[in-house]
Amino acid sequence: MQEFRSEKKTDGDDDPQAGRTSRRGLGLGGGGRSLRGPVGSALSTRWGARPVVMVGGILTSLGFIFSAFAGSLLHLYLGLGVLAGSGWALVFAPAVGTLSRYFSRRRVLAVGLALTGSGASSLLLAPALQLLLHTFGWRGALLLLGAITLHLTPCGALLRPLALPGDPPTPPHGPLAALGLGLFTRRSFLVFALGTAMVGGGYFVPYVHLAPHALDQGLGGYGAALVVAVAAVADAGARLVCGWLADQGWVPLTRLLAVFGALTGLGLLAVGLVPVVGNEEAWGGSLLATAGAYGLSAGGYAPLVFGVLPGLVGIEGVVQATGLVMMLMSLGGLLGPPLSGFLRDETGDFTTSFLVCGSLVLSGSFIYMGLPGAMPSCHPASSPATAPPKRGELLPIPQVALLSPGNPHSTLDTAC
Repeated sequence: MQEFRSEKKTDGDDDPQAGRTSRRGLGLGGGGRSLRGPVGSALSTRWGARPVVMVGGILTSLGFIFSAFAGSLLHLYLGLGVLAGSGWALVFAPAVGTLSRYFSRRRVLAVGLALTGSGASSLLLAPALQLLLHTFGWRGALLLLGAITLHLTPCGALLRPLALPGDPPTPPHGPLAALGLGLFTRRSFLVFALGTAMVGGGYFVPYVHLAPHALDQGLGGYGAALVVAVAAVADAGARLVCGWLADQGWVPLTRLLAVFGALTGLGLLAVGLVPVVGNEEAWGGSLLATAGAYGLSAGGYAPLVFGVLPGLVGIEGVVQATGLVMMLMSLGGLLGPPLSGFLRDETGDFTTSFLVCGSLVLSGSFIYMGLPGAMPSCHPASSPATAPPKRGELLPIPQVALLSPGNPHSTLDTAC
């Protein structure tokens, strides 16, 4: 979309008012598409993750293809924002929620490994897109992206349905039950929801404004790109390391969530406060270091916010909870980047923006500290036949059965 605007430039594009509008509006599309996450979860609960993810892949691909023939920005908003965004919402929540149901002892590591793809794509996709744009133009690039995202459909076909203890015998009836809104009646999930919404208010700001902040600090284009690349690499690596750490069982997941959330907030404060001494040819070592620290903490937070869900809502509600988490993060994401752009316009730099957004993340982390007291206690009805594992998540190990046409029903039980 930015390339489309660059090819349709007019004299009014240099208007400062237009720049202010761009800074405040950037990031609204990404937040808006995640608001539809509960819809994907509801459809997955009713019909299963496999068909929902496959349809989502088709919609995402059609959105890019439709946008390749756009004649105005409205067509791009409809294609990328509405059609592709809706397809992406149908893919993410059911896929991540189903992944959590596949694992019991290495669940957070599995989620972290899956989420590493987004961090790696942030690093690799930018230069790849530049190559596609220079080679095929923005319309050809969108067509190729449509072909690439169509691969989500066969990936969705690989998702197999599971029968787990605690799963309802019939799909939920009514829109409220399908969306999982009843989870808000649980004290633990309500505390988690409030903290997650606060964290979302600042979490996405560096994704939008870290490069402009580096440019404001006097770094050139290559220096700003290097800052973003360092943050992306640190983010991707931390997702794996934190997933492994969480699965060791040394520290409860809720405490790890609060710790990494607080570190993310402190990283944002550091990005806003650190001075950069140099010129356009400098690398900005101090900003590189703080951006890397933020990437490590934010990457560690990402798998935890999904990995803690089975302990909060039970494995049977994890798909619906994943969609609600997407919505909660998006609610904060709709506030954070526009607020950051507004503060940049009022103050002349991004220092205040990062300080305010870092304070929001810290506030959400303090709310997380109330999770241990709000967690429900789980007492097994009988002594386990085998000793509990020394490592891994301290939750009951579910008995899993793969559903097949020849065996549509399974008799499963659980003591907790």
